[in-house]
Amino acid sequence: MTTRDRDYQQMMTALGDVAKRRSTELDNAEQAYQTSAAQAAGELARAESDAAAAERWAGAAASQVLDVDREADRLWAQLRAGVRTRALGELPEPAPVEALPRPALTQGPAPAQRRSARTLLASAAQRIEVTARPRERHRMPRWTLALLPLAGALVAGLTALIAAGLVTFGRRDVPGVVVVQLLGWLAFLVAPSAGLPVAALYAHHRLHSRLDLGGVGLTLLGGMLAATVLALTFATSSQ
Repeated sequence: MTTRDRDYQQMMTALGDVAKRRSTELDNAEQAYQTSAAQAAGELARAESDAAAAERWAGAAASQVLDVDREADRLWAQLRAGVRTRALGELPEPAPVEALPRPALTQGPAPAQRRSARTLLASAAQRIEVTARPRERHRMPRWTLALLPLAGALVAGLTALIAAGLVTFGRRDVPGVVVVQLLGWLAFLVAPSAGLPVAALYAHHRLHSRLDLGGVGLTLLGGMLAATVLALTFATSSQ
């Protein structure tokens, strides 16, 4: 084999190696392109899904803002219709975000302690319903009418006992006895009607009813009898 043949054979071998490397690099480039295209398609699909979710969230948030505004307008109108709230003006505009201090924006309550706008409006509606427009209360049950004199007598008796203790203590030779005796006699005066607030609160919160005129009379009757008995007993024992 001549020198020319050996050179030709080496050149063909080198050309074959170059062709193999080119084919390998083309295959690698094609694979990288396919992988990159698949990743780009996946990222595009995720981006489109996130954009659609953001649009749905924005639409729901806008609808919720409109609902909250309408409910706030309704509650404000209901509050203005109250007996003691006729001097209220128009519904104030919400404070812009730019006017709020930065700590109020960055350091809010914890998510577990944060209440939604609907919850706050429901709480405000309940308070307005109780204060501005109290609901109608039914009459007290009949079985409670027999307990009203006993309740009035019990509270009046406790008040009269406290009054007797103050008057007795005021007879000692200590500073301020005049004030103590005055408080004792004032307690004697209010003892017959001391059961009325207790009975009214119990009827309001427990029975969801209203203490009518008959209930007031029965409570006063029991209180007057108990206070009279204790006052006579105290007057007799002090002689």
